[in-house]
Amino acid sequence: MATDSRLPLEFELFPGFDSIPEFEESAPTFAENSLGKALYFSRHTAEAVLADDSGLVVPMLGGRPGVHSARYAGIGATSEQRIEKLLQEMDGIEGAARAAHFVCALSLVRQNRPLAIITARADGEILTSTRGIGGFGYDPIFFFPALQKSFAELTPQEKNRQSHRGSAFRRLLAALPDVL
Repeated sequence: MATDSRLPLEFELFPGFDSIPEFEESAPTFAENSLGKALYFSRHTAEAVLADDSGLVVPMLGGRPGVHSARYAGIGATSEQRIEKLLQEMDGIEGAARAAHFVCALSLVRQNRPLAIITARADGEILTSTRGIGGFGYDPIFFFPALQKSFAELTPQEKNRQSHRGSAFRRLLAALPDVL
């Protein structure tokens, strides 16, 4: 494995992305959805394609919202509506049963050939009400014990160092010299 993961990389939005039919995220895992998206879009370019799937997992709720995190309160629901639904489902649940984790799965594919599938997670718990004004999605109710803050209370730099997505990208960057 290469020891220097700093590579000259350029990321850009997929050319013509808006004209390609949407990929249906119907797989039961984040990694399968991520890989499915990357494979789907790789058919339209010779360049490497990076796709992400991520969301919130609450074991006490059987893993919900899980891969349906963005659609948890219905298609078109706001983050506030998703948070409200989750807090209602968690009403009366206390202590360790409020454990949760964010998951991020990244898939790198070139010409329909998987190069890397990376996953990472951030462990925490669901608060009983929102805290903080930063971040997005479920961040205001996701408490991160290591810093004693919700993800919405973290600075962007703190969140990048601690989050599931930041961890997944660091792992991907470390793997790139071996897969490209």
